[in-house]
Amino acid sequence: MERWHKRVAVVTGASSGIGAAIVRHLASKGMLVVGLARRVERVEALRQAVPAEARNRIYAIRCNICNEKEVIDAFKQVESKYGPVAVLVNNAGIVHNSGLLAEGSSQDVRDIIETNILGLVNATREAFRSMKAAGGEGHVFLINSVAGHQVPNVLKVPMSIYSPSKFAVTALTEVFRQEFNTEQTKVKVTSISPGFVETEIISEQMRAQLGHFPRLKADDIADALVYCLQTPPHVQIHELTIKPVGEAF
Repeated sequence: MERWHKRVAVVTGASSGIGAAIVRHLASKGMLVVGLARRVERVEALRQAVPAEARNRIYAIRCNICNEKEVIDAFKQVESKYGPVAVLVNNAGIVHNSGLLAEGSSQDVRDIIETNILGLVNATREAFRSMKAAGGEGHVFLINSVAGHQVPNVLKVPMSIYSPSKFAVTALTEVFRQEFNTEQTKVKVTSISPGFVETEIISEQMRAQLGHFPRLKADDIADALVYCLQTPPHVQIHELTIKPVGEAF
């Protein structure tokens, strides 16, 4: 991690779960970490909870990832206050259990697409612009899902457009890889696809159904991300799938 020491990492959806775990892990490894979140006070609380040596390396900016202007403004603030972006973690994501896709709410569908796809695209665009201007090196992470590779068929609660939105993330990983190459940069892109992770994104209804299922912890995903980040400059882990032992899908 020496080459990332004191460089800037931006983590979206940083207020809880996987995002909060990634903020902690990157700060503990010596990076300056800016957490973007609507609930910015939770990132501030996280900052106070980490060991003292990491506390001054965590910062928070209020940002709704669905609002393009807020995303643009947030990255401008990051660059002006902390420096060019070296690492982006696209973690922000939502899932609604709103019934059958053929019968459900178009607003729920729109919310998921705007968060899981459009927000990710806008954040990646702004981060890549910063990386390219600073010399063309960096690492972009997309927190994907096993549901982005096959549609789970073990839940009684339909997942609506969530799985298709994550299939889009799988395709976007390859699109970004090709674009980063076309622009003659050395920016890496990695999709991390976890199985069932115990986080706030899981509704009480889903949690009740999956009560007996094995699950991962948010720290497991953060550990995997740090592993990918530590690879040599010529090595790119394009896709990393992580499942708890015994997972049924």
